[in-house]
Formats: sequence, C-alpha cells, structure tokens
Amino acid sequence: MFKKWAVALFCLATVLCFCACARESSTDAGTSTTDTETVKVSVTFNAMKEFVEAIGGDHVTVSTIIPDGTEPHAFEPKAQDLVDLSEARILVYNGLGMESWIDDAIEACGNENLITVCATDGVTPIRNEGAEAKEHGQYDPHTWLSLKCAEAEVGNIKNALVEADPDNADDYESNYTDYIAALENLYQEYAERFAAVEKNSFVTGHAAFGYLCRDFHLSQNSVEDVFAEGEPSAQQLAELVQYCKNHAVTTIFAEELASTEVSETLASEVGAKVETIYTMASSEDGKTYLKRMEENLSKIYASLTE
Repeated sequence: MFKKWAVALFCLATVLCFCACARESSTDAGTSTTDTETVKVSVTFNAMKEFVEAIGGDHVTVSTIIPDGTEPHAFEPKAQDLVDLSEARILVYNGLGMESWIDDAIEACGNENLITVCATDGVTPIRNEGAEAKEHGQYDPHTWLSLKCAEAEVGNIKNALVEADPDNADDYESNYTDYIAALENLYQEYAERFAAVEKNSFVTGHAAFGYLCRDFHLSQNSVEDVFAEGEPSAQQLAELVQYCKNHAVTTIFAEELASTEVSETLASEVGAKVETIYTMASSEDGKTYLKRMEENLSKIYASLTE
C-alpha cells in the first residue's frame, strides 16, 4: 500500500509541476478566468455524479473517479485520479466506509481549496452484521439506493455548490427543489403501494438494499450473506430454499456487477425467476437514477404481489 501511494505521489508532483508551468504561461499571455467557466466537481461513483449533475446543471463539469464496470468496494485510486482531484473545486463521496481510500487521496492531492462533501452527513446509518460487517465495516454504505437518503445527499451537494459558486445559488436552489420533488413523488407513490401488500420479503444476491427496505418497511435476505464463505453447502442451500418457500418468494434479484450463478441455482430450486436489479454504482443501460430507481421499486413491488 505504501509503495502504491509513493508512486502516485511522485506522478502527481510531476504532473502538477507541468500544470503550474502551463498556468503561469497562460497568465503571461493575458488569459484569465471568466464567468462562463464551470465548477469542477470530482465524484467517486455514478450515483454521486447523477446527484451533482441534477443540482449543478450547466454550471458543473463532473469527473468520476471509479470507472463504470469496476467493483467499487475493491477500488484503489491511481495517479491520474489524484491529478484530477488536485484540480477540482469540490469532491463528493458517499462515506460510511464506501471509499476506504478517500482520506489518503484527499491528503495526497494537495488541494488546499478543495471543498469535500461526505454525502451521507446527517443520514442515520444502518449497522452491518455478519458477512456484511466483514466486507464493508461497521456501517452499511449503500445509502444512495434509498430515496429518503438520496434527499439528504443532494442537500449536502447543493450546499457545497452554493458555497463554491454563490453567483449561481438561485439555480442550485431551484434545481434542488425540483429534484427533491421528483424523489418525494416517487417515494410517496411506492409507500402507498408497499403499504397495501401482504408480503414484505425479497431475496437479493448482495445485501445492498437495507436503506430502501427501511424506507418502505420491507425485508431483504441476501444470497451472498448466506453463502459468504464460498460455494453453498447442501444444508445452506436447503435453508435458503426453505426461507424462499416460507415467504412465497417468486423472484431472486441479482445485481449487474455480481455473479448470478448462485442466484440462478437458488431460483431453479424454488421455481423462481432471476431479475436484474440496479445498484447505480455504475451507469447502467443509459438510464437516469430516477428511472432506474423506479424500475427497481416496480420489480420489487411486482415480486411481492405475485
């Protein structure tokens, strides 16, 4: 780990030297910052990018540190990520252990003017247990998959944009109001739907939907939690099969970045189908956060009414 950061710091110092020379040259040539420049925002993954763009609109330029298709829990930043961070005005990250490397990256980038936004500030965390505690630490970090948590996160982002760019505060406030209304409308629609169903349990490959469950008084059971030590034993599979039968589970949800092999095995045992569900750590199918969230909720609702 030390070697990785040493190399990254060396590369960062070299690039920053060139950047400084370029800025000095531009200043000598008479160029200057104009009012048309956007606020440079660095974010850790896709959901944060969507929130920033929803509030910032045309006033922001967003770069994403964790590439699409990358498992975010295993990511480590590279030298170029630190360069981008050194030039950003705002950094938005999720927090609650999602980005274990974030403090080191902030220190290494050397950006004294960087406004850092832990999007989950003010969110009441869910404590992890069992396999999830081993993988993610003390708290469940998957807050962005909750509409209520998303409302808090975009509020923190809006406050940072207003601080960085007060001249456009009215636009940020207006965009924030509109986005909160969209989140709240979707929440209210499904709060009414879920309140009317008798079943409340669903099965996922990865236990990423704890905050969504808290929003709507639902319960998730994770295939990954049951089989955390590797391939399931006959007894483990039998126990989860029985759980599915007891709760009349007709759908096993699998995430795009996760292996579906065990989920498909379980589904075949209980006569269920496997459905893909969005985690929004990466951009998926060219759809917005709100559209993917609506599809997630629609699929979960359908699975509880079959």
